[in-house]
Amino acid sequence: MTVAASLFPGGVNSPVRAYRAVGGEPPNLVRGAGAFVWDESGRRYIDYVGAFGPLVLGHAHPAVVGAIAAAAEAGGSFGVTSGGEVRLAELICSRMPWIERIRFVNSGTEAAMSALRVARAATEREVVIKFDGGYHGHADSMLVAAGSGAATLSIPDSAGVTRAVVAQTLVATYNDLESVAALLGAHPGQVAAVIVEPVAANMGVVAPVPGFLSGLRELTTRSGALLIFDEVITGFRVAPGGAQELYGVRPDLTVLGKIIGGGLPVGAYGGRADLMDLVAPAGPVYQAGTLSGHPLVMAAGEATLRQLTPDVYAALEQNAARLEAGLRVKGACVARVGSLLTLFFTDRLPRNFRDAKTSDTEAFARFFHSALAAGVLLPPSQFEAWFVSAAHDRAVVDATLEAIP
Repeated sequence: MTVAASLFPGGVNSPVRAYRAVGGEPPNLVRGAGAFVWDESGRRYIDYVGAFGPLVLGHAHPAVVGAIAAAAEAGGSFGVTSGGEVRLAELICSRMPWIERIRFVNSGTEAAMSALRVARAATEREVVIKFDGGYHGHADSMLVAAGSGAATLSIPDSAGVTRAVVAQTLVATYNDLESVAALLGAHPGQVAAVIVEPVAANMGVVAPVPGFLSGLRELTTRSGALLIFDEVITGFRVAPGGAQELYGVRPDLTVLGKIIGGGLPVGAYGGRADLMDLVAPAGPVYQAGTLSGHPLVMAAGEATLRQLTPDVYAALEQNAARLEAGLRVKGACVARVGSLLTLFFTDRLPRNFRDAKTSDTEAFARFFHSALAAGVLLPPSQFEAWFVSAAHDRAVVDATLEAIP
């Protein structure tokens, strides 16, 4: 038993780190710089994990490191609103203009949970619709899978989650508007919100088919439900204004995380002013956090967003497209949106989680370990996205394609 295994459940502090899906033991990483990480033996890897999304600039970007150091030297956390919170909020709202008010929290889970609470308060309804394979953190009401597909058979995905809680969460099929319409029709006047990853990234990368997101907008508006985009992964990654800019669809509420913290723990939720003004102390929806808006986190997030210029986004797209094309030449089935990418071991690109689950996970595990042996570190699951950073330039991409099988 390793020391970590004796201290942490399964030896990790987040499940996917345990390599259960691919087998073997993860390398003990001790350093990162740009597109690379090093293990304790000094071996270097090209990194496509990227801390599972936040490191859009790569590891230890000088601007981010400098901003964190300056904030720490200034005293850290004070328990009052800081200038850094205001500056980061202004940056976010300028790039996502449909966010009129925002609240910083400490994780994507907390942000999604809070946005759903706001939706229930605003609509005075209790039921929420999510999508099979969509992940919105580990709050009880979101740990749900569709049993037989019937809403009344929704079951918990985790021990310790009660049936009473998940009974208020219905599960639709991603990229299937009819499944959403059927649930709304079966529960008239009861659905508070539909929450969706606009680009699914927790079943592997699955892009929305044309008309899906705009159709959700129409269905929710017609039924009186709110539309919540979970852009924890896609926010400031697939476009300067996230997926809502890329696809031109306006959600009522948006959930953010990862990139806006520059690699430090963060979450945020925001949206229409009338909805966000329901949040305490402006309104009756209670939500609080001792370390929310922490100056170090705000500094890292601000530094990251200021580095994300049009030229950086153009280079991200160019290099991610080069990686996709090179993998396709090798015969791979590749899904990509911006700098998010998944290599699926299927005969066609998935449209939903049911399709994604037909992937040959044993073949993926073999591929994963071949890549690892060649010095390329991939997310250790068929159902995780690869994250291309601004540090993955043409030379790094070419080295990746040369190294992997």
